[in-house]
Amino acid sequence: MLFSIVIPYKQRLRNIRAVFTSLAEQTLAADRFEVVVGALEYCEEYVAACREFAGRLNIVSVLSDAAWNVSHARNLAMRQASGQVTVILDADMALPAGLLERLYLDHFARGQNVCVLGQAVGYSGKESVEEVTALPYSHYREVLARIEREGAEPDVRWGVRPLPLPWALVWSGLVALPTATVRGHDLAFDEGFQGWGAEDQEWGWRIHASGTPIVLGDRVYGLHLPHRRDAPANFACFRANRRYFLAKWPCLEVEVYRAYDFAEANRRFDDIRREVVEMGVDLCCLRGSVGGRDVLLVGATAADGAVFDGGVPSDTLPLVGFALPYPDGDVGECRVMAPILRLGAASRETVLKEAERVAARVVAPVGS
Repeated sequence: MLFSIVIPYKQRLRNIRAVFTSLAEQTLAADRFEVVVGALEYCEEYVAACREFAGRLNIVSVLSDAAWNVSHARNLAMRQASGQVTVILDADMALPAGLLERLYLDHFARGQNVCVLGQAVGYSGKESVEEVTALPYSHYREVLARIEREGAEPDVRWGVRPLPLPWALVWSGLVALPTATVRGHDLAFDEGFQGWGAEDQEWGWRIHASGTPIVLGDRVYGLHLPHRRDAPANFACFRANRRYFLAKWPCLEVEVYRAYDFAEANRRFDDIRREVVEMGVDLCCLRGSVGGRDVLLVGATAADGAVFDGGVPSDTLPLVGFALPYPDGDVGECRVMAPILRLGAASRETVLKEAERVAARVVAPVGS
């Protein structure tokens, strides 16, 4: 079997029925792929929808009544994948009829070890959606056919250059990589992420760390289907999840990703790395008690730890200070140390804004 299509699901019946239809219409023979759904609900309507495609699709469903967690839903399904290639597909992404055949021929026919990112046509997560008009699948079939003939406006990620942080472009709507790579490098999703966002970039970070190339599939895309969305709530989760990501992998790459959006992080990273390297000193962030007060040193060196009560900080992070894994206002006092003055103006401004975000009081610069 060539592909295992892994879909996380809960209460998106209209969307997933459309996705099933798009998969049933693939030009790749139905016995060459399976559809594995991690469904976090016991729902007779969902089972009935699966039954509609009996004989047309090989659907394997793993059902659980666990609270919604998209990483958990994907992991339930991924553990059952038996295809050569695992395709992570959201329950709101319909595929053009030739997509799976094209994906195989373009990227996996020679046994390549590569992670392929697909475009999400029509996707914009920045705006809330309160009401959705129900449309027959024939409408989406026509849209997909038109895109196949005429092309579509490229996904916003396709215009990002340079690309030193390709993992920052990993969106889980449509991603494909060898199942052996997933198993060999333990590339399950981290279930510590809550709500919406960043779990896919962290997954991409680990894919990249495994040595697996991350590439943009120029002829790989799906059509994002409309559904209700609370954008402010999503982005509140996203901010918290990016802090969780940074706490898990505290390094310059993740710090820059956390400080900017995915496009600006890629554009700025090489310059920022050069600035940091040219400083010729290993900077860190130190937090602890100074005279009984909660103090954070940003842009510090290990020797600066002597200022803390007992001469030892309680928290040491190998970060410059572009981004910190602390909630807003979590720190009593933040002291921005003199080495930060040696960064360029844009980088200094980023560090100072982050210090102001996390601390009730900012003292800057210290030791100049």
